Amino acid sequence: MSNLANQLVIAEQQDVAKGIRLLLATPLISARTAPEAFDLIRRRHGPIAKWFDYTCGWRLVVEPRFGYARLAKVTSEHDHTRPARRSRSGRTPFDRRRYTLLCVIAAELLAGPVTTIGFLADRVKYATATDPVLEVFDTAARSERMAYVDALRLLESYGVLDTVDGSAEAFVDSREAKVLYRVDTTLLLRLLSAPTGPSQLATSPDEVAHRWPELLAGLTRESRYGDGENSTSDVQRNLWLRHSICRRLFDEPVLYRRELSEEQRGYLASLTGRQVVQRAAERAGFVLEERAEGYLLVDPEAIATDRKFPDDSGTANVAGLLLLDTLVTSAPGLTVEQLRAEVTRLLARFPRWAKTYRGEDGTERLVHDALDALAAFRLVEHTGGRVHALPAAARYSVAEIRTSKENS
Repeated sequence: MSNLANQLVIAEQQDVAKGIRLLLATPLISARTAPEAFDLIRRRHGPIAKWFDYTCGWRLVVEPRFGYARLAKVTSEHDHTRPARRSRSGRTPFDRRRYTLLCVIAAELLAGPVTTIGFLADRVKYATATDPVLEVFDTAARSERMAYVDALRLLESYGVLDTVDGSAEAFVDSREAKVLYRVDTTLLLRLLSAPTGPSQLATSPDEVAHRWPELLAGLTRESRYGDGENSTSDVQRNLWLRHSICRRLFDEPVLYRRELSEEQRGYLASLTGRQVVQRAAERAGFVLEERAEGYLLVDPEAIATDRKFPDDSGTANVAGLLLLDTLVTSAPGLTVEQLRAEVTRLLARFPRWAKTYRGEDGTERLVHDALDALAAFRLVEHTGGRVHALPAAARYSVAEIRTSKENS
């Protein structure tokens, strides 16, 4: 019996670790699109939710009846490297118009559990026409219909919209297309994870541009921390220290010491802080690497990330890896013009590679996409007109291998 009990404990620990990493990679998991992952999280809901609450202060909601698990990630660090992306056009990031339509569509979907693509378009058109700040949605323009469909496809991928009949893509070619949707309004309400709703900030549209950083901070402010690091309560300050550090450690590719405050660095250097981080990493199935420059979590099974590097399936990632060789060896960094020259040489050297970047502005686009990929993994930064390699980039530098014969 003792042996069986031990095996059950080990199995639960493995399940909990895997469930944590699955949710870190995909904070919204549906029984329809990922049945095995959802079933694991449903079965181990208690310990997984407890880990997220204690370690990061994030709330996990599991709805077995509706078939989804939603991890509400909250952070004061605003990450621009993971925008909403179109389901086509090379996964291009959403522009401002698509984000605007996405918000208006989400508001109009709360009207009922069933709708059609045409009826919803009419409601969006009316809503934008009656709002003095928004540009009116014009279904006669193909570009507008494409933006509208991109927003719908994103909501379909989340499971908010379930296509009963037809295809959203048909609306791009004709605004008379017939598509019937079933709407999951409960899931729609779960998409917004900000502690403070945007409407509660009570800001006029004219003030938004001038108060943008302040408004973003207001959306993510959590009263349980008081004033965070400056709180007069030791309990609130310690809670903020644990959550603020672990949120970044478990949600970012690399955590650099220089980006932490003096008190955060002191917490990590303390016995309590080190034990909290080490135990949390072990519980989630990570290997914690600590270096002079910072911290990095390694997932041996590569479950906890939605993107991988190196990854030879993407041209931008390959180009980024090749550019790292040059960046790592250049202490003062390189200008974008120098990187363009390097990419030009790469394209000439490998004529059958990167065919989508062979156009007139191909070199510029490839440099831009490669740097975006490297920045997303915290491997480079662009400051003072130059691109600099960050410490973690040294992991991917080419090293000369010496054999024992050469050493003798």
